[in-house]
Amino acid sequence: MNWNLLEDVNKLEKLVNVSESKAVLIFKHSTRCGISRFALNNFERSFDISEDKLTPFYLDLLKFREISNEIANTFDVQHQSPQVIVLKNKEVVYSESHSYISIEDIKKAIS
Repeated sequence: MNWNLLEDVNKLEKLVNVSESKAVLIFKHSTRCGISRFALNNFERSFDISEDKLTPFYLDLLKFREISNEIANTFDVQHQSPQVIVLKNKEVVYSESHSYISIEDIKKAIS
């Protein structure tokens, strides 16, 4: 999987602007949590959305919690881990966590 790293809060604004032309996905992951690791592995195994439809970003919550806080404030989405948030046209079209993260539901949200 070709992850783009989300390591700078200023990059968040750029990724929101990218969502005007194609969907953007943010995967929020806690590197110390076994449940989060399991969810990430399952997600990566089942991910089959082409890059021309969606750009995936990976956020390490332990290193960049302030970015997660900014996401929660900007999009009015409660912080969870693991969590997937999908933006399209600068709006959240999908937000789910833990075992509820679904590639099929993401596909529906961006179509």
